[in-house]
Amino acid sequence: EQDFSFMAYAEIIFISAKTGQRVNNLFEAVCSAAKSNAMRISTGRLNDVLSQAVSRVQPPTDKGRRLKIYYMTQVSAKPPTFVFFVNSKQLFHFSYQRYLENTIRETFGLSGTPIRFVVRERGEKQGG
Repeated sequence: EQDFSFMAYAEIIFISAKTGQRVNNLFEAVCSAAKSNAMRISTGRLNDVLSQAVSRVQPPTDKGRRLKIYYMTQVSAKPPTFVFFVNSKQLFHFSYQRYLENTIRETFGLSGTPIRFVVRERGEKQGG
């Protein structure tokens, strides 16, 4: 498991080539991962989940400034890629991003696929 820590999202399935034990589980997991990888989630549903997550665990603060997440949207699939629009990138700590990732994975069943996050400050253009 440590060798695959860079792929924490991937399900580990132990199979036997000799007996064929649990091989069917492998195919089910691959199909499930492919479905998750192609999943599209509406902006409205994403922002409902985001709102609930933010109310459960408040965003971090730094020197009196609090992270504000205005909204998020899915910009592509394969892999699912989401953009967060925030007041300050510097306030968007990786641990809070991980919390939101786990919430999104759990809510929408996004197992077996990587998720990409892009963080943009309000008014920031796509290229910058």
